[in-house]
Amino acid sequence: MQALLANGRASINEISESVGLSQTPVARRIRRLEQAGIITGYTALVDEAALGFGVSVFVSVKLDRQVDEALETFEAAVTAYPEVVDCWLMTGSRDYLLRIATESLKTFEVFLVGKLTKVHGVASIESSIPLRRVKAGLSRAV
Repeated sequence: MQALLANGRASINEISESVGLSQTPVARRIRRLEQAGIITGYTALVDEAALGFGVSVFVSVKLDRQVDEALETFEAAVTAYPEVVDCWLMTGSRDYLLRIATESLKTFEVFLVGKLTKVHGVASIESSIPLRRVKAGLSRAV
């Protein structure tokens, strides 16, 4: 698992060499992890800033009602917005936490005013701009 987390493109041969096992048990273990749903897929890490999306903003959203219809409406709307990279349903005083990736603060403003504030059921929005990422990870390692 650690070898795959470090390099998801590593071959069975490379992983077997790094962990000191032959290829057959390594392949079998990986297949079991996939079948068990522990490994859910493989992906590439992308530098958003290198693609022109150098501004991330965390946005907390409170809905006017917490009923199934309102949640479904909001979730359908944000799912369609490419600017929304992450969306979490939350406990506490806010209903959702989003991470928005845009080219600039101006394009964030256009997204906020032109799209997010117009989603039916949004009661309030609070934005926070991160200064720097201290730790990054995709999942908790074993």
